[in-house]
Amino acid sequence: MSEKVVRLGTRGSALALAQSGMVARMLETAAAAQGLGWRVELVTVRTQGDTSRAALSQLGGIGVFAAQLRTHLLEGQVDLAVHSFKDLPTAPVTGLRIAATPRRADPRDALVASNGMSLAQLPSGASVGTGSPRRVAQLKALRPDIKTVDLRGNVPTRLGRVRGVQVAADAGTSPQALGTGADLDAVVLACAGLERLGLAEHISEAFDPERMLPAASQGVLAIETAQELDPQLEAVIAQVNDPASHLAAVAERAVMSTLQAGCAAPVGTYAYLVHAGFDYELHLEAGVFALDGAASVRSSQAVTLGGVDLTKASHLQKAAELGQRAAQDLLAQGAGQVADLQAVKERG
Repeated sequence: MSEKVVRLGTRGSALALAQSGMVARMLETAAAAQGLGWRVELVTVRTQGDTSRAALSQLGGIGVFAAQLRTHLLEGQVDLAVHSFKDLPTAPVTGLRIAATPRRADPRDALVASNGMSLAQLPSGASVGTGSPRRVAQLKALRPDIKTVDLRGNVPTRLGRVRGVQVAADAGTSPQALGTGADLDAVVLACAGLERLGLAEHISEAFDPERMLPAASQGVLAIETAQELDPQLEAVIAQVNDPASHLAAVAERAVMSTLQAGCAAPVGTYAYLVHAGFDYELHLEAGVFALDGAASVRSSQAVTLGGVDLTKASHLQKAAELGQRAAQDLLAQGAGQVADLQAVKERG
């Protein structure tokens, strides 16, 4: 068996390390199945998004979590990087590509509340923490009487802000920069992150996409590499790719790309496959929401994928076109009057 060390770039938060460690084990297993005795070594990279106290919308977008990792990739300091796909800007980067997306975890948003309360059970005026305008807008639509509080920090730190929830913060972010103390009635986080950290027991309520549309590609991990890759490494990475998750992510991210919506835009979208006879259908739900929860527009679209082979390049094109069609429908319904979208500005 040939021996090789593969350097995997990752952020330093507990969640990023858990996700990257999971991918590392998957890659080592895939390599072993091909007779390769490879070891995947994690290389921790601190990013601006990890160290700044500012709100995401003030930092210039979700790309602050990915820029430094991508620099390491381009400079050859790491062989691949693992991202939460929703943290990647939709614009491509010259010289880099998404080589694989492992199977998607639970895409839903989760409420973690004092005494295990659901959203409906929270008292009027309850304080709910989230750093996401998308979540704020949909929370306000469901419960206009609650108070939303801007929230930053790693997952354990956020959970620690909820009264009655005891979780030690990891060392990835300074508590002094984020505020301490149990001062909130609830927080909203991604189910996938809580599950990957072994913290799903704290979930009070998981919101189905019909009630709260998740972020584009929420729950999906992206393995990013240089455009030109060693064929042996490329073959190993391909073994951990899940075509269904890849198609869903492509469709959802096409919505965001067409709308030119960043992290400051309250936009949600969710795609899923349905087995229809000898074919698959890819369904997509998308919505744009006013920050105060008072208005929204939604679009439901679907496309038939011929045959059951989900790896066809033509399917990825259909997925992208599906997302573009949903975004155009949202714009035609007046999405630009509901939220601040760059696509509307450029049209104007």
